[in-house]
Amino acid sequence: MRQIVLDTETTGLSAEGGDRIIEIGCVELFSRKLTGNNKHFYLNPERDSHEDALKVHGISNEFLRDKPKFAAIAEELLDYLRDAEVIIHNAAFDVSFLNKELELIGMPPVTQCVGGITDTLRMAKEMYPGKRNSLDALCDRLGVDNSGRTLHGALLDAELLADVYINLTRGQDALLIDLGAADRQDGSAPQVDLRAFDLPVLAASPQELSAHEELLAALDKSSAGKTLWRLAETRAA
Repeated sequence: MRQIVLDTETTGLSAEGGDRIIEIGCVELFSRKLTGNNKHFYLNPERDSHEDALKVHGISNEFLRDKPKFAAIAEELLDYLRDAEVIIHNAAFDVSFLNKELELIGMPPVTQCVGGITDTLRMAKEMYPGKRNSLDALCDRLGVDNSGRTLHGALLDAELLADVYINLTRGQDALLIDLGAADRQDGSAPQVDLRAFDLPVLAASPQELSAHEELLAALDKSSAGKTLWRLAETRAA
């Protein structure tokens, strides 16, 4: 499966209000592994960034003056994204900007080109309800090193998000079963995703519960009654 992790930087917060994309960073994953086939563009937005946006990305208006306009890289970008699953943090924001840029040059929305869009912010909110789920917060929670991120940058943020996504979805591959390669012309094996099934919960038998209690008693004895669960029971009493 080919996936593209994408991030943008913009002149402000509103694509409909006239803000534009100034940077696009893309990182390619194939079978959940980094390929090194990445894309990175700085763009001339034909307008200045808002002061608050400058504080976030630190990309000066002067630096962007001689950069290509979006129209010059649109075909290259779409060819790169074509048919891939695109992974974005807070996808609605980036997609709205990409669609507006495409609309301005008379091209259809990016959603008509890609195989699908996955929003890692939505995933994180479902996995960690009530917690902070910014990219920085997820890096801290999932052990992704973001020490080099002093300012937002599209390519760096896409690289960090790729690591975050892999950690968010770690273990899902174990639920995929190969059915054999004979059914595909390219020789690859089709897969069945068991996440669509309700798996039964098997309760421990009385014999298993008894064996568990015996093991706990042995551990408790060897530690002279200082096991954490015994101490917790004492405090609760």
